[in-house]
Amino acid sequence: MKQHVVQLLTNVVELTETEILPLIETPPSREQGDIAFPCFQLAKKFRQAPPQIAQQILDKLNQLPLDDFGIKEVKQVGPYLNFFFDRKQYASHLLEQGMESLLSSTQIGEGKTVVVEYSSPNIAKHFQVYHIRSTMIGQSLANTYAALGYKVEKMNHLGDWGTQFGKLTAAFLKWGDEEKVKENPLSELVALYVKFHEEAENHPELVDEGRMWFKKLEDGDEEAVRIWQWFKDESLKVFERLYSQLNVSFDHYLGESFYSNKMDDVIQKIKEKDLLEESDGALVVRLDEQNIPPCIIQKSDGASIYATRDLASALYREEQFHPDKILYVVDQRQALHFQQVFSVLKKMDYAFADGCEHIAFGFMTIQGKIGSTRKGDGLLLDEVLDYAVERAMNIIEEKNPNLENKHEVAQAIGIGAIVFNDLKHHRTHNIDFNWDEAFTFEGKTGPYVQYTHARIKSLLRRASEEEATASQSVTPHPSYESDVAWDMIYALQQYPSVLVETTKKNDPSQIAKYLLELCQLFNRYYAQERFFVEDKAEVQAKIALASHVASTLKHGLELLSIKAPDAI
Repeated sequence: MKQHVVQLLTNVVELTETEILPLIETPPSREQGDIAFPCFQLAKKFRQAPPQIAQQILDKLNQLPLDDFGIKEVKQVGPYLNFFFDRKQYASHLLEQGMESLLSSTQIGEGKTVVVEYSSPNIAKHFQVYHIRSTMIGQSLANTYAALGYKVEKMNHLGDWGTQFGKLTAAFLKWGDEEKVKENPLSELVALYVKFHEEAENHPELVDEGRMWFKKLEDGDEEAVRIWQWFKDESLKVFERLYSQLNVSFDHYLGESFYSNKMDDVIQKIKEKDLLEESDGALVVRLDEQNIPPCIIQKSDGASIYATRDLASALYREEQFHPDKILYVVDQRQALHFQQVFSVLKKMDYAFADGCEHIAFGFMTIQGKIGSTRKGDGLLLDEVLDYAVERAMNIIEEKNPNLENKHEVAQAIGIGAIVFNDLKHHRTHNIDFNWDEAFTFEGKTGPYVQYTHARIKSLLRRASEEEATASQSVTPHPSYESDVAWDMIYALQQYPSVLVETTKKNDPSQIAKYLLELCQLFNRYYAQERFFVEDKAEVQAKIALASHVASTLKHGLELLSIKAPDAI
């Protein structure tokens, strides 16, 4: 709609489309119009009062064929021009387009690349429930950028390097049982890690032994590398099963270890820029102009740290992909770390640093609990997902025990409830998950959206039985003029701009909130309108509208990596 108005205004206002578009507004109520154009910012340019400018523009508009732009009428209200669309014509045009055609006009990422780093669990440790935040925020952002035409490189920056792997190797060689690890890898490895820290409280020499094994790993010792690789392989098998459940995928698994042989080169490049200073034996880059602490590049013992590895990974990504953006979906506690890393890149004169962004997020707990791996009392994500699926199955058995594919539907609803509950909140908010609230089929939940989609699919099945279909050719119909139908049509045409807004803010809650609003609009429409009436043209018109709503709900859920069952 905005684009239609912008194209029309370029005929009568000496401004470009790019200049007009930011000025366009949505009126507070539909009675005031569908689109509004305020003339305040034109007053300085034309040296006239905004109402006078509005009247002059209106006089010119009235000489144009407004209906060619889908517009029925333009009214002046003081400094505003309010545009009213021909509801029948616009609705039929929108519904004929379909989802792919609608999005094709919003391919803002054409020819651009974005790297999204997300999930990034530590190997040899369980996925805790709070890991779902980075994983699902990152995946949904990757999906949305791809839908807008970007080439997306999905990166899993595994935590697979550091002294903890020396400690784990030492623990495995002292107390480990290979068969037990093969049988239940992560639980056994976490238990060994916990035992190491418990024993180290009474035997501090164990810490030195752990450091020694990590030094061996860094030096390429055959046994140290073999054990570490085994830990990594077993961990990835478990992670892949979880990712499959969550509809999550990656293009690259490049952990910290991948950059271990690239850090000397990074240090050398920083030296060449004359940025390194010594501080208490460590090498740092001072960031006084940013009013933040120095970024440590190399510790006093010669070891590198996270910042060095993140600098190496950023340079590798720039060299390999030449991205327009690099997004780091990492919790908000790392804000200072990324501020330091990005600042160092800028001081090294890398232009791509301006496209690096830390996508921070808050904590997730389940009814107040979060847990700690070191203490061994974490909430395990696989157990939470299993319980969610079990709850969903109990609901299905109670409400629709004869449902086909009910195990698949239970998976979709159970896991969808967890994921949607996360993504409906702004990513920076802390979330406390409540089982009862997340599993209701009413209110702001994933099951509510899934149920609305399934309800529409049921309508469409009944329509096909009665030989009514959502035809490719949608005829303008008076039923589209009702306020309840028009509110829904208005929301449908906003979908592409919701995706654009999601990438602008890097916040998937934009999509989740939109889906909830669209469901509310459809359910109100469904309550007020009879679908199966004697007038076949009216039935076809309503089915076309319902079909487009279902397609939008499914597409939106898929962007959030949530499945949309056809029946529940």
